[in-house]
Amino acid sequence: MKNKMEKEDKYMGSVKVGPKGQIVIPKEIREMFEINSGDTLVILADSKKGIAIERMSFFNKIADEILNGRGKEIYPEHSEEDSMSFAKGIKKQKEDEEGKK
Repeated sequence: MKNKMEKEDKYMGSVKVGPKGQIVIPKEIREMFEINSGDTLVILADSKKGIAIERMSFFNKIADEILNGRGKEIYPEHSEEDSMSFAKGIKKQKEDEEGKK
């Protein structure tokens, strides 16, 4: 059951996971975040913190900043090694996605 919240910058709803593990991102959310057909999304998962989904372009910009030496500025709570590992992982994902095209 979907329940759009009163404010246009908020949304709460539910989706069902299909037999292949697929979900449909509701139209309201796709419009809110300008997610379009063909966009690549990155899924981050942490067993304690949960799941996050964002466009590849968003993380690619962060990875560029980390690789340009701004890791501590962007993520001061993480070690330089963790930030670099994250940035390299994003770049590898991007390369893998571009290789599929």
